[in-house]
Amino acid sequence: MVISPQLEKFSQSLSKEKNLTLELLSDPGNRVADKFGLVFKLPDNLQKIYLQFGIDVPKFNGDDAWRLPLPARYIIDQSSLIRYAEIDPDYTTRPEPAHTIAALKSIVS
Repeated sequence: MVISPQLEKFSQSLSKEKNLTLELLSDPGNRVADKFGLVFKLPDNLQKIYLQFGIDVPKFNGDDAWRLPLPARYIIDQSSLIRYAEIDPDYTTRPEPAHTIAALKSIVS
């Protein structure tokens, strides 16, 4: 499952374009990400750069807060216990899928 602050219409088109098979959920206003302490506001200088590259965060997220979640992966068991977490404060660094798969295998074994 993937959770994104993007409006559902943008997430759905991305999902179709990339042929994703994961369930993609919308987190308007980063409410869920806020509860995990993952939200940051893009500084003004980065907002301008994003717009120069055609990345209109307010348009895609449906608000003008310029807030984004840090990339994170969690494995949460059926009793709601977080069994694995990987978070990087550098939002350009994404967790490696192989790390998540290895962690999942170690939990299931």
